[in-house]
Parts: sequence; structure tokens; C-alpha cells
Amino acid sequence: MSWNVDFSSQSVKFLAKNHLTEDEMFESIRLVLRKFNGEPVSVDVKKLSGKWRGFYRIRSGKVRMIVEFTFESQSAFIEVIDWRG
Repeated sequence: MSWNVDFSSQSVKFLAKNHLTEDEMFESIRLVLRKFNGEPVSVDVKKLSGKWRGFYRIRSGKVRMIVEFTFESQSAFIEVIDWRG
């Protein structure tokens, strides 16, 4: 299962500004995909509604990501990364 993960310009700027790596975000995406496949993994993911319909919120440590998963093309687009709270 090979997924393509893309980052918005805002998320790339956030990672660079806060000295975070893309690998940390990839690990969260991997956990969510395992959860979607029915594996019992501990990850905080929530399907969003309203303005963000079709997106998922992933909380990992002090970071929050808003991600759009396209299952047909096996791609994930990280729209927003920011600090929680």
C-alpha cells in the first residue's frame, strides 16, 4: 500500500519555522491509515464537518493536522499544521 502525501504551502512553512520534520507527520499519517484498515492503533483522528467536510483532524502530541484523504487515488493532502490550543 503506497500512498502519496502532499503538503500545502502553509504546512511546509510551519514545519520549517518550528524545526519539525516531514517524517514526524508521515508517521501520524501511517497510524491513521492503519486505523482506517481496522487495526487497533492509538491515534486521535476525527472526521470533520461543516466548512472542513471531507477532511480529518489528526492530533499528535502538541501538533494538529487537517488532512484530506482520497482513497481512490491513495493520496493524502495535509492542508493545515498548527499547534493545538
